[in-house]
Amino acid sequence: MQVIVTGHHLEVTDALKAHTDSKFEKLARHFDNVTDVHVILSVEKLVQKAEATLQLSGAKLFAEDHQEDMYAAIDAMVDKLDRQIIKHKEKTGHHR
Repeated sequence: MQVIVTGHHLEVTDALKAHTDSKFEKLARHFDNVTDVHVILSVEKLVQKAEATLQLSGAKLFAEDHQEDMYAAIDAMVDKLDRQIIKHKEKTGHHR
């Protein structure tokens, strides 16, 4: 799984990159076919925004979250993606 982290009006530090990578390792445990992840971290006045596009085999998932803390925004975004991956996995697994 390749994780690309970019910043918009924000300098992506090593700590932010390491936190994002560790959170996306959790997603890889649920679903093996994650091929590409593009994360955009941005700041708009007082709001920290994290958004990610996840490329799976057969699907493309997107999630974003707004918080006052960047780490909290990353955590909430990963939780949203986790729920979407589980739902996608259940859909593909239930054939007649």
